[in-house]
Amino acid sequence: MPPDVDILSTETCYQGFFRIDRYRLRHRLFKGGWSRPLTREVFERGHAVAVLPYDPQRDEVVLIEQFRIGALAAHDHAWLLEIAAGIIEPGEDPLHVAHREVREETGCIIETLQPICTFYCSPGGTSETIALYCACVDASGCSGIHGLADEGEDIRVSAIPFSRAVELLEQGRLNSASIIIALQWLMQQRDRLRKEWG
Repeated sequence: MPPDVDILSTETCYQGFFRIDRYRLRHRLFKGGWSRPLTREVFERGHAVAVLPYDPQRDEVVLIEQFRIGALAAHDHAWLLEIAAGIIEPGEDPLHVAHREVREETGCIIETLQPICTFYCSPGGTSETIALYCACVDASGCSGIHGLADEGEDIRVSAIPFSRAVELLEQGRLNSASIIIALQWLMQQRDRLRKEWG
C-alpha cells in the first residue's frame, strides 16, 4: 500500500460470482495530517476488455443488444445496446480476451486491434478497469443471435452505419460507459482509421 494510506483492517463481506470486501482505513489529507478512520466497501469483479468492432470499408459499427440486470434494477429498459466485452481471467492476456469476445458475441474476426484507453468503471466503489479497443472487422453478414448458452448469453448482433450510431449516441440511447467512450473516440479517429485500415 502507498505510504499515504493506512489499512486498519479488511474483511470479505460476500463471496459469490463477485466479491465485496470491507476496508477500514485512513489516508493523508491535502491540508496535512490524517483522515479519521473510514469504512469503505469495494465490489470486486475483476477486470474486463471491451471492443468496438468497426468496418472501415462499409463505415459500419457492430453493436450488440442484451439483457442487463443493472439497468433493470435502475428501473430502466433492461436490454442495452453495447459493444463486445468480457472478463479477463487470472493470467489471461487482454488481447486474447478481445479476440475471443468479439468472435463469441458478434461472430466477427478481428483483423487489426487499436487500443483506445483503460479506465476505471466506478472507482468510488469498485476496482474494476476496462481495457477499451477498436477493432477492424468485416461487418458484412453481421447479424443474428450469439453468445454462449452455458453462460446464459442471449446476444442480438447488428451492423449499423457509423452515422446512425452517432445519432443514437446524441439521442442518449447508448448509455453504458464503454460504448460512449469508444464511439466518441471513433468520431475523432474515424478518418485516420479509414485511411490506415481501408
